[in-house]
Amino acid sequence: MQRIFSGGAFEPKIGYCRAVVAGGFVHVAGTVGQGDDVVEQCRSALDIIGQALTEAGVGFADVVRVTYMLPDRAEFEPCWPLLQATFGAHPPAATMIECGLIDPKYRIEIEVTALARA
Repeated sequence: MQRIFSGGAFEPKIGYCRAVVAGGFVHVAGTVGQGDDVVEQCRSALDIIGQALTEAGVGFADVVRVTYMLPDRAEFEPCWPLLQATFGAHPPAATMIECGLIDPKYRIEIEVTALARA
């Protein structure tokens, strides 16, 4: 098992890591990003996720499942072009959930699971 830390402020406070490679999969924790609007936060979250995937030896093409969590589902559609560009020809199974996040300043949280390479 491999644990990957990003240095995020919540990792030591809550007791988790950004990603875990185990059982043939890379499990990336729910990730929020920084920015003034949902699209900037989505881009930032994907950058953080991308770094964790790279450290695990995989990429966005290896993602098999993604979950998007937003406090306002109306803010999801502006993210679609960025998400389509990220996953492109390798779209994963996806779920969008409308829910509260850890801080109201966050507009999107993204969690992914990728297939690990042997």
